Amino acid sequence: MPRRSAIPALADQNAAEGGIVTLDRALSLLAAFTSTTPVLALSELAERTQIYKSTVLRMLASLEHANLVHRLPDGRYALGSEVERLHQVFAGSFSLEAVVMPVLSDLVDKTRESAAFYVRQGDQRLCLYRVHSPRPVRDHMQPGDLLPLDRGAGGRILLAYSGAKGAMYSRIRREQIVVLVGDRVPELAGIGAPVFDAAGALAGALTLTMPAERLDRQHAEFVSLAARRITTALSGKYPAPKG
Repeated sequence: MPRRSAIPALADQNAAEGGIVTLDRALSLLAAFTSTTPVLALSELAERTQIYKSTVLRMLASLEHANLVHRLPDGRYALGSEVERLHQVFAGSFSLEAVVMPVLSDLVDKTRESAAFYVRQGDQRLCLYRVHSPRPVRDHMQPGDLLPLDRGAGGRILLAYSGAKGAMYSRIRREQIVVLVGDRVPELAGIGAPVFDAAGALAGALTLTMPAERLDRQHAEFVSLAARRITTALSGKYPAPKG
């Protein structure tokens, strides 16, 4: 029979009711890694979990097989690529609508103009969410509508962060905002800002649109703050401005 430690493993002290002890212990190995200690030696894992090193080694073999940990050349261990994949699944399980719509509504309340969120779909952009301006004179885009990718504030943002070249796109990446008049329709103006996801990738473009004569360039600050608010809610982070 396997030896039992005189000191119970930490996982045993908080075991899942009706669960599997070995699995609880293996999961406690993963929990031992932190942002301040992303790399741990076998002895450190054993000490932190209070599990025999021989048992820890067998568990690590299974975890490594599942790509949940990987062994470094110096013999220490770090979390594996499967953790990142699971994180992406976890992040994607949140409803984007529940994050974006309240921000769009708040932006419309502040500006009384129409706010929308666009994502790239091939060579076009898709209006994923939109809150209409309460004013009778406005553009009449609807969620589900497709627009050109190379015209309008939302399209310019999506292209800029897809690596498009040119002075306009360089300026967008540097300023992280764009204000355009008549770029898609002569009578319309738009303000756009990027939104980033937990992986640091572009999640979409937040826009505010209005008739050209109603453009208030001070609204660019509201758009920028709203885009950053969504980014934060998605556990994202804005990249450093690029010229």
